[in-house]
Amino acid sequence: MSKFYNITGSTGITVELVAPANANVIIKSVLLTNIHSTDAAAVTLFIQDDPISGTTSTYKLINKIVIPASASLLLDEPSMFRFSEKYGLYAQVGASDTVDIMIST
Repeated sequence: MSKFYNITGSTGITVELVAPANANVIIKSVLLTNIHSTDAAAVTLFIQDDPISGTTSTYKLINKIVIPASASLLLDEPSMFRFSEKYGLYAQVGASDTVDIMIST
């Protein structure tokens, strides 16, 4: 089963890809595709918890990685996505970027 997202960037927008406490999701790979035909896209992928205290812990898996126009980046090392169920998986893209994300589970 896969999950698909189309993310259009805006400053400060974070998209939740996998919610915290969703223990039944085992991520095998993440495919990030820049769908713009001429401009590169910057992507940040991170995990973050959502504790009751309101103070979150954030860990970046990739930070502002630039994907060339019409290119893709495949993250297919399953151990990269083995994190505690208290964390969720999130993405951010540059303000004028559009990226398709496919998560294989």
